[in-house]
Amino acid sequence: MAKSILIVDDSALIRKQLGSVLDKAGYDIGFAKNGAEAVDFVSNFDFDLITMDINMPVMDGLTAVKNIMKIKPTPILMVSSLTSSDADITFECLDAGAIDVILKPGTITLKLEESEQEILTKVKESLTIPRHNLTIRKRANRKKAELNSIPTNVEPVIKSENVERLVLIGSSTGGPGLIEYIVKELPANYPYPIIVVQHMPDNFTNGFAKRLNNYTELEVLESKNAATIYNGQIIIAYGGQHLYIGKKASGALTTRHKPKNHRFFTPSVDELFLSADKAIDPKYILAIELTGIGDDGAEGMLKLRKDGAYTIAEDETTAVVYGMPKSCWQNGGAMKKMPFPAILQEIIDYPNKIIE
Repeated sequence: MAKSILIVDDSALIRKQLGSVLDKAGYDIGFAKNGAEAVDFVSNFDFDLITMDINMPVMDGLTAVKNIMKIKPTPILMVSSLTSSDADITFECLDAGAIDVILKPGTITLKLEESEQEILTKVKESLTIPRHNLTIRKRANRKKAELNSIPTNVEPVIKSENVERLVLIGSSTGGPGLIEYIVKELPANYPYPIIVVQHMPDNFTNGFAKRLNNYTELEVLESKNAATIYNGQIIIAYGGQHLYIGKKASGALTTRHKPKNHRFFTPSVDELFLSADKAIDPKYILAIELTGIGDDGAEGMLKLRKDGAYTIAEDETTAVVYGMPKSCWQNGGAMKKMPFPAILQEIIDYPNKIIE
C-alpha cells in the first residue's frame, strides 16, 4: 500500500508543485490550505507524513505542529523559504516536534527540479521513522536527570589557540534539538572546541548559531573562512559550503570553506572528519555521529578510528533517523554506539579522559 502524505500550504502553486513531485514518486497525496484544516484531517485520518508551510491564514504552521504532536504524533517536514523570520519560526517548529526542513520550491533561485532530489530523499527517510521516536526530545530531557555531575576539576577556559583536543559532531534529520541539549548542558568552562556539521540550508546556520548562543556562556558562532579556532568555542558549519579544518604554520587550527563537490549534503560530515584527521593527531579527536539521513560521515569516521580517534555513533533507541549513525556502526567507523544521553555524558567527561 502506498504511503500517504498530507501537503499543507495556503499557496495553490506550492500544493501543485509538491503534489506533482510526490505523486510521481508513487505516494498518495492529500491537501490542506491551512493549519486548522491539517489538524482536522489528522484527527480523522492517518497520514504517514506531513509537509507543513509556516505562514498561513486561520492557523499557522507552528500552532498546527503543536496540536498535531499532541493528538497524533506524525513525522512533519517544514516547508520554508529562505527568510530570516521563517528560519526563526522553523527552529520553534523543530522544538515542537517537526523533524526537518525542506526548502520551498522556487525559493530565490531554487527551482523545483533542483530541489526534487532533496525533497524525495528527506521524504523517503522520514517515512521510516518509528512513531515512538518522534518524542525523542522529551525522552532525552527526562534522561538529563540521569547524568553524572559535571566535572569540577577542569581548568577555567582561556581564549587560546593552543587547541589540545577537538570534539566533532555530525548530525542531520532530528539533530537540532540534540545539539541544543548538548550546548545547554556543557559547563561554562568546557576547555575544547566543538565543531558541528548540522545539515540545514545556508541561510539557517547563522540563525541556529545565534539561537544556541543564548543558551550557554560558551561562544557559539557560525563558521567563517580562514578563522582561527579557539578553545571553548562551539562552531556551527556554514550551510553553503564544506567546512575543513586547516593548520597554520604556527600550529593554530583554522576553519576553511570550500565549494560544493560530489557530496550530496553541503556541508558534509565526511569532509569535516577527513580534514580534521590531517590537521591534528586523531588520538586527540572525539568524533560523534548523531541522527540523520543517509551515510554522510561514515567514510570520515572510519578513517578517524583507524588513525586513533575516539568515535561514537548514536544507537537506534534514540536516533530519530537511524541512517548516518547506523552506517558508521556497520562499516566499523564507530567504536561504540550509545543512546543520546550517554553520548552527552561522554562529551562532558571527555576532558577527564586519559589519552595515551
